[in-house]
Amino acid sequence: MFLRPRTLVLLILAFAVMASAPAAFARGGNYAFDGGTSAQRAQVDKALNASSFDWSVIRGQVTVHIGRFDSHASAGEIWLDARLLDSGRFSWGVVQHEFAHQIDFSLLTSENRVELERLLGAKAWCWDTSGLQHADYGCERFACTLAWAYWQNGDNCMKPASKHDESAGMTPAAFRATLARMLGVPSLKLRSGR
Repeated sequence: MFLRPRTLVLLILAFAVMASAPAAFARGGNYAFDGGTSAQRAQVDKALNASSFDWSVIRGQVTVHIGRFDSHASAGEIWLDARLLDSGRFSWGVVQHEFAHQIDFSLLTSENRVELERLLGAKAWCWDTSGLQHADYGCERFACTLAWAYWQNGDNCMKPASKHDESAGMTPAAFRATLARMLGVPSLKLRSGR
């Protein structure tokens, strides 16, 4: 088979773009990196792969910024502390927690949030209500519980130590069933954490 020079150039360019693309697809997740070393980026990949959650339900691509800042998230973006990622497996629960916020931002309805706030024992959904402790916010309890419900491993820093912890508002099975119903994704309740 003979390729014309123009077709060959286009194929080479397409392969070069694909080879250098920063996007990663862990369990269907669609994210791109901004910063970080290859080892730090690998920790994000490993964290998402350790979870049994299907990250492909997140709408759109998430940009993962890695640097020297506190880990947090906003719609479509996540900031992860590079030093935390350097700790390896310990960071995975935080990575999953920040990705869980993307589920809130892109998929939960107002009605879902009201129901989850009640089920998780929160005082308010998120930071638009000031003056509460971190554990009082439903959005934080949601993210912690999702990280724990889909990766029930002793290495998960989101593992509840008491019934009052942020990730202890619901049992993992009840949380997975509730989230599967809310999102209309039956497989979310059938897969167990590793």
